[in-house]
Amino acid sequence: MKIIISGAYAIGTHLAKLLSRTNQDVVLIDDDDERLAAISSDYDLMTLNASPSSVKALKDAGISHADLYIAVTPDENLNMHSCVVAHALGAKKTVARIDNHEFITEENREFFKKLGVDSLIYPEMFAARDIISGLKMSWVRQRWDVHDGALVMLGIKLRESCEILNQPLKNLCGPQDPYHVVAIKRHGDTIIPSGNDELKLYDLAYFMTTKNYIPYIRKIVGKEHYVDVKNVMVMGGGKTAVRVLKSLPDYMEAKVIETDEKRCEYLNNVLDTDRIMVINGDGRDISLLIEENIKSTQAFVALTGSAEANILACLTSKRLGVRKTAAMVENLDYVNMAEGLDIGTIVNKKALAASHIYQMMLDADVQNMRFLMTANADVIEFTAQQGSKVTRKKVFELGLPNGMTIGGLVRHGVGQLVSGGTQIETGDTVVVFCHEVNMKKVESFFK
Repeated sequence: MKIIISGAYAIGTHLAKLLSRTNQDVVLIDDDDERLAAISSDYDLMTLNASPSSVKALKDAGISHADLYIAVTPDENLNMHSCVVAHALGAKKTVARIDNHEFITEENREFFKKLGVDSLIYPEMFAARDIISGLKMSWVRQRWDVHDGALVMLGIKLRESCEILNQPLKNLCGPQDPYHVVAIKRHGDTIIPSGNDELKLYDLAYFMTTKNYIPYIRKIVGKEHYVDVKNVMVMGGGKTAVRVLKSLPDYMEAKVIETDEKRCEYLNNVLDTDRIMVINGDGRDISLLIEENIKSTQAFVALTGSAEANILACLTSKRLGVRKTAAMVENLDYVNMAEGLDIGTIVNKKALAASHIYQMMLDADVQNMRFLMTANADVIEFTAQQGSKVTRKKVFELGLPNGMTIGGLVRHGVGQLVSGGTQIETGDTVVVFCHEVNMKKVESFFK
């Protein structure tokens, strides 16, 4: 596949990391030599120092033969414009990163598609969905629903109250048990577990189960005493915060703390002020937090543009008694540090956007893809094709590569867990976990 990426910023860089595990023909265009030098030395791709708006640059990159053109610079107008030009020059499919949420309505999507922009990526929407998912279940770090909840993945931090510590997983996750542990993050390392592995105190464990067994999972991990979130405090009133606050469930109320007075006026105009209070101030100000009754708040979400400020604010709110915290951490170098400090849910909208784009590059039939940033692992929903390798033998006979495991499948709308004796059938949606494994090897089982 011939892929051209414009913009050697966070999304483009993360895409390059993902693509380095495949043998794609990739060209990265950027007008900054330093950004290109930083990435070209680490990844297997070609770079071109030029403006993405240049017709000559696109032609030199081979746009007429491109299967996918991806514009992910910080400039929305440049992204849209270059996609239109790329389409006119022969690119089969184009993707543009945008900043304006109005563009993602169904009507506007169709309008831009006619112009030559096939897909629009709005990172703030991906981040908001992650945060809301975490707020709905205060005891879970991450949640991912497959086929509207036919299967559910839960990322849970294990504490002293967990009932299933220090026991071989083969004794806990048999064919008849209602959950599987599909990945474990421990001391900075990711484990795709076997039957002899055990869950340890402070592990971040990823469970695959069905929706009706969520209360059971909550019980065995010792989280029944966690109160449901009804009051949320948000630090920062930027675009991601607006998406989060507009998506809050009806039973939640929120206070948003923003330092800029003009931004506060804007927030008051666009938000539901019956449920959301806008406060002009600094979310790191302990006296302000106490005055705004943070000790009766169940969740604190830090969404400023500073990863350091977000991490510090979450630590402060935890010390003031808030159990559920979430931080936007745009600098990927800080992710492990934030996890080590036990911040809670960590969101990186650029990594989420990159994973969504990467899904478009896979040859197999992929329904959804998610990069678990804290675990450095991918979760992918594949549809098993007729005659594909995954349908020919039972799971234990497939010879899955190290770093790959199958967590569950959905057949005719019904979710079920997968064991070694499971026979996958044509048309099944199969949930696969991958850690440091060549994605082409994973794809080869489903094509």
